[in-house]
Amino acid sequence: MTHTAGQAVGWHGCDDEQLQAAKADCAEITVPLDYTHPTGKTIKIAISRLKATDPKHRRGVLLYNPGGPGVPARTLTPLVAKAAPAVAARYDLIGMDPRFVGSSQQLDCRWPTGFVGSAGHDRRTFDQGVALAKDLASRCAVHKSVLPHASTANTARDMDTIRAALGESRLSYLGSSYGTYLGALYLQLFPRRADRVVLDSVVDPALFGPDLSRTQGPAVNGALRNWARWAARNHQKLGDTTEEVLATVRSIDRGPFKVGRFQVDARMLPLILFSVTAGDDDAAYSSFSADVRVLRDAALGRDVKLTPVLEQVLSGMSAPDAGGAASAQTAIMCADRAASRDPETYYRDIQAHRTDEALFGPLLRNLTPCSFWPVAPAEPPVRVGNAVPVLMVGATGDPGAPYPGQLSAHRALTGSRMVTLRGAFRHTVYGGLFAPRNACIDTAVNRYLVTGRLPATDTTC
Repeated sequence: MTHTAGQAVGWHGCDDEQLQAAKADCAEITVPLDYTHPTGKTIKIAISRLKATDPKHRRGVLLYNPGGPGVPARTLTPLVAKAAPAVAARYDLIGMDPRFVGSSQQLDCRWPTGFVGSAGHDRRTFDQGVALAKDLASRCAVHKSVLPHASTANTARDMDTIRAALGESRLSYLGSSYGTYLGALYLQLFPRRADRVVLDSVVDPALFGPDLSRTQGPAVNGALRNWARWAARNHQKLGDTTEEVLATVRSIDRGPFKVGRFQVDARMLPLILFSVTAGDDDAAYSSFSADVRVLRDAALGRDVKLTPVLEQVLSGMSAPDAGGAASAQTAIMCADRAASRDPETYYRDIQAHRTDEALFGPLLRNLTPCSFWPVAPAEPPVRVGNAVPVLMVGATGDPGAPYPGQLSAHRALTGSRMVTLRGAFRHTVYGGLFAPRNACIDTAVNRYLVTGRLPATDTTC
């Protein structure tokens, strides 16, 4: 028997304005810190609930995770209800701040910056990143007693503790991006407890961890090229052809230079330009084009006026890690899978891809604080492979969850059906939650969550 078995959920009002406006309930669920010692120390997990709007046809509960890792999801259930009223009618929507995130006892290492950034052009910049990663890792040593337990597998176990506390025999789930890894682990650890599960923009569960980003280079390059094609066609004053626009971007990569009151260098620039992955609609591409024009002019020594996006991004880069968001995210990845502790493996990999991934390779293939993390993972990565029914949706040009990784997950989850949005360069595709809506995708997801009918075969939109 655990300290958390048979607990009653004490629902109360929420402290968040959006949740209050939606008339949501909030609660804290007690879970073991270490599930291998279930009668030992416990922690609190903050959750919210939006009750099903059609209680006569209520099916159960649906837990939502938008990704991350390290993103608080407790406050996001109203977004799901607005995006999918037919789903909100049938399910109590449950939002959860994962362990050590947000209101669930946030882990804060008090980092002076939230990112290591790009390895830049040369060994000197790479070595600066190594020193920074080592310093950031050392600042988390004060949390050594909890760091091994920050894993996604434990968050999946927390989900099942929540299910039990809510008195539900099964749990439905909607996860996107990193949330698909969390969902895949729940399927693997609790296959008989999973009800209807939707995974949007699936990351490869065989690779998830601190080095997953090294698989993103080709997809991010594809997204950059797609934007450049759009910028040339739509006269964004960056070049008349796709290749001219790409040449303009390459010409910027030579910092340091001043952008308003900020200084941008080779460590920061690829991280700024990574926002090309934010979306593939006209509004997102127009916004990114404006940012590139400002960066181009600033690199040429001209006076510039920052766009609101650049102001926000550069302000964030120059500020300390707000509330521990980056350190919590890193702690989760370090607990999920061990990283190489030899910086040379990263430098060799970056050098090997200087030609084919000149801009983003030094960012995506760079080391993280996990190479110097003060503790090792408490358990090996969970191997995902099962036949539990699940619906997967995603885009072929996804820069955040590259399509080869989605196919790898599809092969591992043999009970899955996959609905693919062809020719799109966006990360997440359902409900217009973080990208433009697609009626074909939305219909497939809503039909499955409401009726339980999976597509007979894999299909495309």
